[in-house]
Amino acid sequence: MFSPINKRKPGSLLAIGFVLVSSVLLHAPIASAQNVVVPDTVNTSSAPAKPAKDKWYDKISLRGYVQIRYNRLLETNPQLKTDYDKSVGDKGGFLIRRARLVFSGDIHDRVYMYIQPDLASSPSGSPSLHFVQLRDAYFDIALDKEKEYRLRIGQSKIPYGFENMQSSQNRLTQDRNDALNSALPNERDLGLMFYWAPAHIRERFRELASRNYKGSGDYGVFGLGIYNGQTANRPEANNNQHVVARLSYPFAFQNGQIIEPGIQAYTGLYTVTSDQLSSSTIKGGDFIDRRVAASFVLYPQPFGLQAEYNVGEGPEFDPETNTIQVKPLEGGYVQAMYLINAADQTFIPFVKVQYYEGGKKAETDARHSNVYETEVGLEWQPLSAFELAAQYTISDRTTQDGRNLYNRQHGQLLRLQAQFNF
Repeated sequence: MFSPINKRKPGSLLAIGFVLVSSVLLHAPIASAQNVVVPDTVNTSSAPAKPAKDKWYDKISLRGYVQIRYNRLLETNPQLKTDYDKSVGDKGGFLIRRARLVFSGDIHDRVYMYIQPDLASSPSGSPSLHFVQLRDAYFDIALDKEKEYRLRIGQSKIPYGFENMQSSQNRLTQDRNDALNSALPNERDLGLMFYWAPAHIRERFRELASRNYKGSGDYGVFGLGIYNGQTANRPEANNNQHVVARLSYPFAFQNGQIIEPGIQAYTGLYTVTSDQLSSSTIKGGDFIDRRVAASFVLYPQPFGLQAEYNVGEGPEFDPETNTIQVKPLEGGYVQAMYLINAADQTFIPFVKVQYYEGGKKAETDARHSNVYETEVGLEWQPLSAFELAAQYTISDRTTQDGRNLYNRQHGQLLRLQAQFNF
């Protein structure tokens, strides 16, 4: 007699189960692998998949541009030179003026990174070209969720002047004006900046910079900062930092026109260091360095106008006493342009007139300069990745320093620039 099932041993129960399952499988029709369907609701993995976390470096973008120039066409005076472009004048040839790479992105919801080296820098006083030099290295810390209040820490453009902050990738003329750029050669310095702008105005700044309107970018409606004051890539030389403030607002009208008036000022002490002197008989030291400037921009729709003027005082070489003194300075420019879009191409003719009289603190002996210049040109954009600009320059420049007490050069030349955007 068989024992009751509930009294069977565990091994006997497993054997009976194995026999039953084998019998069913042996008598069931065999399905091909192609006809096997796994229901969507079946979890075939042993553990649920975890969503991949975004790495900060996945959010970093890379972009840039390269400018290649030739300035010797229709040249009337090979002795006419500038400190901004080493290929102007005698023995000038083809030049890679800029080769920029920009690494930027949000490395955190509240932290934005911007690093820009230039692969074609020309060190002052060096005959060599195409050195790698840091242009920007800063981080924006948002103080609120809307990112209307920001702190900018690092080396960045100082908010003084519209054209100074305008990227060379967007600027029409090949060089910035002498009057405001002499305040900040290379436009940058190391320090701490505070910027504020409403979210919708920040978006307007981005639109003006990303389209063909030649905007300056987002430097806030209000900016306030403190920085070393010795210009970019130079160490602090005294125990006083410069202070800068700027107020600018892009007004939009119902007809689509946008104007942007602005006012800015800075003050501090600038040190003329020994490496900036032409001889030991000329003394450097600390000098008052302060300016105030007004800006006005009528964005091209299609006609545009851009004008800036600044006054102030700073170090300047005095040829009568062969010394550097604090002296007054002034100057500015006016530029008119016209935006033409035709057959998926963009043409922007322009004319610019500039004037400056005063010292250039970053040049040898805080060189005295007197500049009158007119530029007439055309920028052609047949492709988003390529631009060609032709500019006819009529220039009259007088400089005075310890090496040359009076040097006046005037002449004309045609300047060409090919720009590649990527």
